[in-house]
Amino acid sequence: MTYQDFLHAAGLGLATGLALIVAIGAQNAFVLRQGIRGEHIIPIVAVCALSDAVLIAAGVLGVGALVTAAPTAVVVLRFVGAAFLVTYGVMAAKRALTPQSLSADAAPAPGEPKRGAIALVTTMLALTWLNPHVYLDIALIGSLASAQGAALQWWFGAGAMAASLLWFCSLGFGARFLRGFFARPLSWRILDGTIAVTMVALGLGLILGR
Repeated sequence: MTYQDFLHAAGLGLATGLALIVAIGAQNAFVLRQGIRGEHIIPIVAVCALSDAVLIAAGVLGVGALVTAAPTAVVVLRFVGAAFLVTYGVMAAKRALTPQSLSADAAPAPGEPKRGAIALVTTMLALTWLNPHVYLDIALIGSLASAQGAALQWWFGAGAMAASLLWFCSLGFGARFLRGFFARPLSWRILDGTIAVTMVALGLGLILGR
């Protein structure tokens, strides 16, 4: 086995990880909004990357097979996650309809108190771990990793972890370049309106089993 084999496995894991992560979803929408606000980005990005690393490692270790063998647990997670997403979507819709609560500054407007790091990290953990789709993703990653063979499966997993770290750092820290655009309240209305639609759609999709 050569170093090209290891690089190929890692590259495949990187591509797979990006394909699963780079999509419109609750987690990405939350990171984007906080990145634009410049509010506790480091702990939020760290929570995302570490959570994904744990989930990917679990997939490589074969935990994904246990998840697929416990459909009842997945159903419970589906409805709990759906309730959380719909609730967050309603909150985003309320922000979009309330001009005084929208601001592109790092400091929130008077109608929207600045949230502490613990509250934001807790929300981020809920968005990550209450999403039943993530457990289907670790089953997929686990199966793809095992297909690489015992000598290469962890290189595949490392590539997927690197994809998560790369994406969330880019999304969280790169969002600040959009602050000029979000200096207008209308831009915040559009962003929060999009987040609201996304969250509610994802929540309803979970309820309907899609």
